[in-house]
Amino acid sequence: MKQSQRLLPPTYLYIYAALAIILHFLFPIAKIIHAPYSYFGILLIIIGIQLNILADSQFKRHKTTVKPFEEPTVFIMEGPFRLSLHPMYLGFVLLLLGLAILLGSIVALIAPAAMFITLEKIFIPTEEKNLLGAFGKEYLDYKKKVRRWL
Repeated sequence: MKQSQRLLPPTYLYIYAALAIILHFLFPIAKIIHAPYSYFGILLIIIGIQLNILADSQFKRHKTTVKPFEEPTVFIMEGPFRLSLHPMYLGFVLLLLGLAILLGSIVALIAPAAMFITLEKIFIPTEEKNLLGAFGKEYLDYKKKVRRWL
């Protein structure tokens, strides 16, 4: 499959968000979190969105690719990248976790779990291989200081 034809992480985010909503309505009996506790999900959604905005702005500012299958031209270690190797991915998972909590449905928790697994199996290995190839020891040193997720 050509790299330009691969689905990118935001596409998986939309698919899994739709899945969470559909599962929530298909299995309404699985509602376990009720208001006002379910409103905590809104905070996680906001944090997830903010992480993505901050990380994306770093990619744009440094004029490097945000696409995980492309070779990076600049190694970013500032902003949200001080906290996580993959702040956008962390933002996606937090957003889906927030949605599941807001819905209050246990079946909706499948979405953030599926996103986490998708990122770990499909995107992160390729992205980390590209970073290692492009930045070598600098990337390895950074990886020792900053965790993959949190």
